[in-house]
Amino acid sequence: MAMAGVSTYTEEIALRICERLADGESLKAMCEDEDMPSKSTVFKWLSENPAFSDMYARAREAQADALFDDVLSIADDGRNDWMQRNFGEDTRWVENGEALRRSQLRIDARKWMAGKLRPKKYGDKLDVEHSGQLVTIAKDAADL
Repeated sequence: MAMAGVSTYTEEIALRICERLADGESLKAMCEDEDMPSKSTVFKWLSENPAFSDMYARAREAQADALFDDVLSIADDGRNDWMQRNFGEDTRWVENGEALRRSQLRIDARKWMAGKLRPKKYGDKLDVEHSGQLVTIAKDAADL
């Protein structure tokens, strides 16, 4: 839990917050450390300090890149994809469905967060194409 005494803004704490965000850590998790301010204190600093607010915004963009990199690491990590199961006297390797579902959940959460943090880079893109001619429909006064 964050100490109530860590409430004075310093450049050192601001840099640590932004570095940890850029590495992919959540603000909630870091603010639980004893030597860090509470989330409400960080939000207060953001509203009062434009330089910190700019640095924080850049750190959030970098966080999206870190989350995107995590997606590849998780997808490539097959260490827990298979497990040994005993079937009577036979032992076989079977797919570890729980680990595969957890990996997919971790990937989906990171893709969603990256898309929210940097929508132009990682957000879903909608291609809207309209072909054909514009038709104007005028109602006849008699149809009213």
